[in-house]
Amino acid sequence: MELIGSIFGYHPALALFCSLALGYALGKITVGSFTVGSVAGCLLAGVLVGQTGVVVSDDLKQAFFLLFLFSIGYRTGPQFFRSLNLHALPQIVVTALLCVVALVVALLLAPLMGLSVGIAAGLLAGGVTESATLGVAIDAFAKTGADEAAQQIFDGEIATGFAVAYFVGVIATIFFHTQLAPRFYGRSLKAACAEHEAELDNNGAPMVSEHRDFEARAYRINPEFAGHRISELEARVPDHVRAYFDRVRRGEKILPTSRDMVLQEGDIAAIAGVRSYLIDHTAMLGEEVEDPELLDLPVQTNDIVVTNKEVVNQTLAELSARPEARTIYLRGIMRSGERLPIFRGVTLHKGDVLTVSGTRSHIEDAANRLGYLDRETNKTDMVFVAFFILLGGLIGIPTLKYGAIELGLGTSVGVLLGGLVAGWLRSTHRTFGFVPEATLWIFDSLGLCVFVACVGITSGPSFVTGVMENGPTLIFGSIAIVLLAHGTAVFVGRKVFGINEGVLAGTCCGAGTSAPGLAAVQEAAQSQVPTLSYGLGYAVGNVLLALWGSVIVILLM
Repeated sequence: MELIGSIFGYHPALALFCSLALGYALGKITVGSFTVGSVAGCLLAGVLVGQTGVVVSDDLKQAFFLLFLFSIGYRTGPQFFRSLNLHALPQIVVTALLCVVALVVALLLAPLMGLSVGIAAGLLAGGVTESATLGVAIDAFAKTGADEAAQQIFDGEIATGFAVAYFVGVIATIFFHTQLAPRFYGRSLKAACAEHEAELDNNGAPMVSEHRDFEARAYRINPEFAGHRISELEARVPDHVRAYFDRVRRGEKILPTSRDMVLQEGDIAAIAGVRSYLIDHTAMLGEEVEDPELLDLPVQTNDIVVTNKEVVNQTLAELSARPEARTIYLRGIMRSGERLPIFRGVTLHKGDVLTVSGTRSHIEDAANRLGYLDRETNKTDMVFVAFFILLGGLIGIPTLKYGAIELGLGTSVGVLLGGLVAGWLRSTHRTFGFVPEATLWIFDSLGLCVFVACVGITSGPSFVTGVMENGPTLIFGSIAIVLLAHGTAVFVGRKVFGINEGVLAGTCCGAGTSAPGLAAVQEAAQSQVPTLSYGLGYAVGNVLLALWGSVIVILLM
């Protein structure tokens, strides 16, 4: 142990990477539906490494935390600003109510249970499983004028509170929404989600299965098709299958098609569609022929980001009637990093990413009408990233003095707001500010894990003592936060607004920034319906809960 301590003392960077290696390994441990997670794993690993007495730079910790906050804002910016409308008011109220109740419970428990500021802040952050609350609280305490010794005590206490409350918060959230809430609803999440799916799809079949393969085949058209418009023939294809005339050979010429084009006897048509449909209907379509030139239609799959105001807030059923919809196949929809179910009643939001397949020209045409084509690239616009981190940090610096306490947003909240604006700008103007998903993962996961590992290393020597002294209190407090905050939100969401139970569960998991909770709810419901509302709750909840880090420190000082 002395040898390890000596090595880490001379090379603190190695202590950090040791914490990350152990932390990510611990994070993979799964017990039933509960997974430790990389955040809790790196915090505990940092505590273990911190027993050696190694010291890591506070500036390093803060820099990685700012990258994490920027990534959160960048991801949720489009959803956050889109949610600021009357249509989303019920979900915003439910989200805000959950966050406010969580804060109030933590504030009330602090004097009742004799909790220090650090323990109370850690309890709040862990109870709502929001790591941003942890970092913002540390940043806010540093502005109270406390000396270095007091800051170290605070860091140790908040790390202790967060570690215990986080584990309990994750488990309690999963148990509440999968076991307790359905008893209040009077029916299972599976039944509620099935009902909502039927409403979204008008009690019909799903629009498109993302697992179906499609291809193009050449047919000398059935003589019965001659004299008919292509629109008439395509209308005979079931909506959930879809097949279309892509090109037609007429004599020596290859002609592009349109819905008004009238077919002639002897035409050879390249018909694209679901493979099983083309095979089963070959006799009806005509004689299949070999025509490599006509079938030179390379199919590709691309992502289209929705930005066009004309299509935002339209349902998939409405979009399927648009001309560009006939020539592309919808494979999936992503919103705030979560995959959505594909049903007719699903409404598109600004910033949604549609994964579509088709020929290059058809995809580009659809992209021009829907938004823009999100072309693959591995280049990060670091000028954009650094500028908005700087701008957000500068916005958060101004403060008002109240005694020894400085009141202000702080650089942490400022950077979060800068990330929100950056993400929103990127969704509306796609010519700049691109950050690949891999880079966002580094900012998000690695940025947060480096931060919590540093917190764990700093608090290592006092962590065990803190857990022994406050463990039972933190367990009770975390359960109280989850039950009261989520319980209040569920009651109001169901009784006041009449929100579907599956949608409501997704909103609450988003408001509590609980990805494990969402996964458990989806598993219990055997449906992706909860993901429809998770993004909005997550976007609004992240902002409010981050602010609470400053609020709880200021109010309890």
